[in-house]
Amino acid sequence: MSHLDTHHVTVDVATQYISSQSSPEANRYVFTYTITIRNQGTAAARLMNRHWLITDANGKTQEVRGEGVIGKQPYLPPGQAYEYTSGTAIETPVGSMEGDYEMVADDGVRFLAPVAAFSLSIPHMIH
Repeated sequence: MSHLDTHHVTVDVATQYISSQSSPEANRYVFTYTITIRNQGTAAARLMNRHWLITDANGKTQEVRGEGVIGKQPYLPPGQAYEYTSGTAIETPVGSMEGDYEMVADDGVRFLAPVAAFSLSIPHMIH
């Protein structure tokens, strides 16, 4: 059995612009992101830590590291998923996020579940 079959976690992301909490005149654009983490491997694993790079259109990057997600360290048996929603604010109407989750499997192996870059952008306005 390959390492990938045992320790394989995928991540899907959906984003939303929150106009009610944003202040474009103050260069504050707030977005939520809903993350779905799926354990597609054969070993159960717990999400231990998160690492994010959040970049705005001016190239300003915020690096975020922390324990778990939204105060939890979810445990994912094989075939299970965990979903949560969180948010961030950037100084431009468009930006991106990418990062990874540090996982630890029941067999003691630590591995990273990468989160590919995804965009944060206000919806196009139609006049």
